[in-house]
Amino acid sequence: MKDILIKIMPNVYELYKSVFNSIWETFIMVLISGAFGIVIGTLLGIILVVSSEGNLYANKILNGVLGRIINAVRSIPFIIIIALLVSFTRWIVGTSIGIRGAIVPMIVGIIPFVSRITEQALLEVDNGVIEAARSMGLSRFFIVRRVLLPEALPGLVRSIITSFISLIGLSAMAGTVGGGGIGAFAIRYGYQRYMHDITLLMVIILLLIVNFVQGFGNKFAKKVSH
Repeated sequence: MKDILIKIMPNVYELYKSVFNSIWETFIMVLISGAFGIVIGTLLGIILVVSSEGNLYANKILNGVLGRIINAVRSIPFIIIIALLVSFTRWIVGTSIGIRGAIVPMIVGIIPFVSRITEQALLEVDNGVIEAARSMGLSRFFIVRRVLLPEALPGLVRSIITSFISLIGLSAMAGTVGGGGIGAFAIRYGYQRYMHDITLLMVIILLLIVNFVQGFGNKFAKKVSH
């Protein structure tokens, strides 16, 4: 088995420790940026919905300004976001390269995406349920916390899973500018040094990670929907 691996993927065999390290770096990048980005993005998505016209906390100015900011950031390619945030990232974490340097732009890049898919999940809740809760005299905060969010939970779970999958892609892109993780490893060895077995392995690993996350998310979403 060892001889077959050396023959098929000689560079992978020599650099197997670095391969595991790159996977670990990607895990850290996605986990930390996801924790911050998904929480902030979800909150902004909730604000977008409840501040819309005719809703619980209707505020035309807040909704309009927040929506335009989210759309503006969302329209910027992630590579450009990394470049724009170099100074800010360095100020926040002390460096603009490596996994620490990638986390800040990943958070900024995922927030608008999470906000919009959270908004979509919440808008799918039957408005009749909300109106029934309002007619019972329940407070607006109670309706959001105990009616709107539970009703939208399956959609929110799918949104979170989709966000994590997007973050995996962002982490790979961050690697092209020294962000660390699987992307950086694939660029440094697979592309720059023509180690094609490294590139192939990184693609396979990304496919496995994405499929695992998607499969787990689908099962969890089915459980919370019953």
